[in-house]
Amino acid sequence: MAAVSSASDTGDPRSRQPPERRLLILGGPQSGKTSTANSILGDEVFDVATETTHSNVGQTEIYGRRVTVVDTPPWAIPSDPAVENTEPDPEENAGAESENPALPPQSLDSEGPCMGAILCPPGPHAILLVVSVTQPFTETEKRAADEQLGALGGGTWRYSMVVFTGVDKLPKEVFIEEHIANTGEALQWLVERCGSRYHAFDNTRKETEDNTQVPELMEKVEEMITDNQGWYFEVNELILLEEEQARRALEEETMRMEEHARQRDQMIGGPPRELRLLLLGWKGVGKSSVGNSILGRRYFESGQETELCLRRQALVSGRRITIVDTPGWDWFSVRRTPKRIRQESQRGAALLRPGPHTLLLVLPVVSSLTARKRRTLLSHIETLFGDNACLHTMVLFSCGDWLGRTPIEEHILRGGRELQRLLEFCGNYYHVLDSKIPGKDRTVSVLLDKMEEMIRENGDKAFLPIQTEWLSEESSYSSDNTEPEDDCRGCQVQ
Repeated sequence: MAAVSSASDTGDPRSRQPPERRLLILGGPQSGKTSTANSILGDEVFDVATETTHSNVGQTEIYGRRVTVVDTPPWAIPSDPAVENTEPDPEENAGAESENPALPPQSLDSEGPCMGAILCPPGPHAILLVVSVTQPFTETEKRAADEQLGALGGGTWRYSMVVFTGVDKLPKEVFIEEHIANTGEALQWLVERCGSRYHAFDNTRKETEDNTQVPELMEKVEEMITDNQGWYFEVNELILLEEEQARRALEEETMRMEEHARQRDQMIGGPPRELRLLLLGWKGVGKSSVGNSILGRRYFESGQETELCLRRQALVSGRRITIVDTPGWDWFSVRRTPKRIRQESQRGAALLRPGPHTLLLVLPVVSSLTARKRRTLLSHIETLFGDNACLHTMVLFSCGDWLGRTPIEEHILRGGRELQRLLEFCGNYYHVLDSKIPGKDRTVSVLLDKMEEMIRENGDKAFLPIQTEWLSEESSYSSDNTEPEDDCRGCQVQ
């Protein structure tokens, strides 16, 4: 951080431009941040009807002084671990509104506070932290404010002031000082960190003639600037460099996704694009739940052992997805997997004519992988589907909610060499899915993107061709169980 004074800032008569004051406005979701910016500017410069995702600049003149106001995207509210780990009782909460409604996730394109500081060069004189009196200010909001100011670098608090909005909603004869005292330690901490500088704003009064809110606010800003000896806050150059790198990375990722989408549109089969998936794995690993998550609804009966292949189809993210669920294998030996079950796996592939694009090997994140288990999985795949099956196999980690905030890459490192060798066999194609609630996992489209990437990598071997022996009459019955329902004609197809 660097604090700098300039002639134009101090009102030097030699300066050709009027003295300038630069205000950076920060705040959480629904804090009244944009309305406050408009009140200061005296006009509807910024759109209050939509969420701010990029920093915007407005200018006006107040008492002969040019004022630059930068409105920024709302800061992200950190999730509360205590709330995340609490399972709500649906019966207990039926018909009741939540006291703290869930906030929409922050836009992926949202910028950090540094970009706002960049837009009022060489730096803001005042950082206005907007807090609504109608919303609780808890330890969670306290952490968010601390992180936001910390992102700008050191020394920010001496340039900061709290602006309270919605004061017209306070009970009659309750002043803002009483509200601060009664709200709790978190809000008191924020005010103290800002040097007890605060201002109350009623954005509904901006059209009235007796509205002195903005002049009073600017007087307090002038007092703060005087206390700071005319200096302004300047973002550390290293932080600016990191912000620029992050912005470029976001642009590159956006271009990559657009190119990826363009390539998807050129995939064989034409719209709607088709993906054929075969679910494979041990018994009880959640294959049916995974199928439901991908298709977006309960197509497969989960919670009970799958005996026969079942095929289901749905439109997902603009693609026609066909999935076949298969019976589970033995965990420790191919020979211990009944012949009937092995044949069902092959018949499942045969239901995906002319062949499956992807063999989805379902592996729970909660299970450990020993050398014996890994060899058994690979033996099943190679014995049933041939040596080229590895080109079309992807590991799908189920029960992803067990990971919590642990990245899947960290889980893979902790899983040891055997798990890493399994992924190497699959060309390091993997994905993690929370299969608890069908249709709620937003990463399904990412999974489908990875499958299409695998298909492109395979070139002219886009899918695993059906083999004649998978359809032979000779293998239509099992040698260790010859009941009529074991016939392939018992497979349920839809």
